[in-house]
Amino acid sequence: MHIEGILLGAVSFLSIGIFHPIVIWAEYHFTCKIWPVFLAAGLVCLGISTQMEQIIASAVVGVVGFSCLWSIVELHQQKERVRKGWFPKNPKHEQDQD
Repeated sequence: MHIEGILLGAVSFLSIGIFHPIVIWAEYHFTCKIWPVFLAAGLVCLGISTQMEQIIASAVVGVVGFSCLWSIVELHQQKERVRKGWFPKNPKHEQDQD
């Protein structure tokens, strides 16, 4: 029996679940200006995944890498959710016009 697909599905599910609050926290504390950190982390993870011998480990690191990259999109969507009042805005960033 091969459970690799189930494992990758679970990792993908957990990655989405973990990155959602990270994006909310990052946008609140740093605004969308933090996007280069997500870009760098995503590219590093993808680069590392190409060099790994274990297929499952490589896939897991790749999923995390793409989650980092997708977080850039989510940062901008989070900014819009804050603008709509769905999430609180950090009062320290009232003047920010990203």
